[in-house]
Amino acid sequence: MAQADSEMKIRILLSAKKLFSKQGFDGTSVRQICEEAGANVALVSYYFGGKEKVFHAVFDYFFVGHRLHELEERLREPVSGLRLLIKEVVWFCINDMELAAIIQQEFASNSQRALHIKELTFPIWLKMKELLENGKRQGLFHYESLDHTLLFIVSTAFSLKKFAVFQPLCSEQEATAEQTAEYASKFVLRALGAEGFE
Repeated sequence: MAQADSEMKIRILLSAKKLFSKQGFDGTSVRQICEEAGANVALVSYYFGGKEKVFHAVFDYFFVGHRLHELEERLREPVSGLRLLIKEVVWFCINDMELAAIIQQEFASNSQRALHIKELTFPIWLKMKELLENGKRQGLFHYESLDHTLLFIVSTAFSLKKFAVFQPLCSEQEATAEQTAEYASKFVLRALGAEGFE
């Protein structure tokens, strides 16, 4: 594919991601995506085959969960693995607020597109669940309900993307994404009673 074609595809995907996050999938037209990208409307059909396929392409291109297999070796030990996974998820939610917002919108509306998102995100949550189970079995984590603990961690990660909304309540200077990811991982590990995080 020529570089110009590749650049135009990426511009369309960036525009779609921005508009889907602000207006939702149903509230965004192909024309709006193309206007935002500075592209001819026919290019969406040419490159992707329609708006639904643009949506899938946005996740295929931008979602970092594809890297989970690359981290497999580092995710074997429950404490360091859970810490790494929490940091990665929080970092993603803060650094790609648009994609995180789309995920939340699609899950909230329980759309057909949510099935595609589940296929991409659930391996991450299942790995987190496995780490929690292994950590409890080894006496490293202490919690009452696996399901609730997992949901609390997921909720913590996604809520941090809205940190700016609550900034007026905060007395400290705004933290970087890396600092926030570190705070979140320590908070969770302390709550689980992991050694070295009391």
